[in-house]
Amino acid sequence: MDITIIPSLWFDGDAATAAEFYASVFPDSRVIDRATYPEGTPLAGQVVSVTFELAGQRFVGINGGPQFPFTEAVSFMVPVETQDEVDHYWNALLADGGEESQCGWLKDRFGLSWQIVPEALDRYLADPDRAAAGRVMQAMLGMRRIVIADLDAAYAGE
Repeated sequence: MDITIIPSLWFDGDAATAAEFYASVFPDSRVIDRATYPEGTPLAGQVVSVTFELAGQRFVGINGGPQFPFTEAVSFMVPVETQDEVDHYWNALLADGGEESQCGWLKDRFGLSWQIVPEALDRYLADPDRAAAGRVMQAMLGMRRIVIADLDAAYAGE
C-alpha cells in the first residue's frame, strides 16, 4: 500500500494568503483548492482550509486561530546548489516581515521556520578531513544567510 504524508499547518486566519505566497516562491507549486465555512456558521464564507503543493509536496493549511503558533521546533529545509538559489529563497521568504535567524534559518512573515542550506555545507561537514569540516562549521555558526564562497574559503583554510 502506498502512503502519503501531508504536513498540515495551523494558521491564524491567513492560510490562503500563505499558500499563495509559498506557491509564488517555489517552482512546481500551486494552490489546489480552498474550503470555506458553510452558511449558517459564525465564519460563513471564510476560508477554513487550503490545499497546496510546494515543489510537488502537498500541504494543507488550516485557519485554526491563534492558539497554536509556529515554533522553530519544526522547520522546512530547502536544499540548494548555488548562491543565487540561496539568495532567492532567503530574500523571498523574508519579504514583507520575515525575520533572519542564524546558520541559514529564518522565519517568514507567517512565523514558519525555514532552513536555506547549500549542498556544499552538507558535503563539507561530512568530509573525512575533520579539521576542514570544523573550519566550515565555525564559519557557518557566524552566518545568518549562508555564503557559499565563505564556506569554500573556510574549507580551504583561507
